[in-house]
Amino acid sequence: MSAPALTGASRPRLARGVKRDIDKARGTPILQAPERVLVLDEVADAILQRCDGAASVAEIALDLAAIYHAPRETIEADMLELLEDLLEKGYVQA
Repeated sequence: MSAPALTGASRPRLARGVKRDIDKARGTPILQAPERVLVLDEVADAILQRCDGAASVAEIALDLAAIYHAPRETIEADMLELLEDLLEKGYVQA
């Protein structure tokens, strides 16, 4: 059974037991989950910092579009691809 698809109206948040942190040895952002660690790049970290369950994907994309001076539609499409992957792997919930 596959996870439900995310949309611009989805309000993603980190899954239970998952937390965003900084790898002290490398100084890089990571997601920690039981028995797993995922190293984040700058953009993934910027997205996941805003995934608090209150903001929608569309709202986060609008915020990031202003920061990165990029089209909101492009950012939202890229976000949905990233978040779908993380949803399937159990790092986020919608």
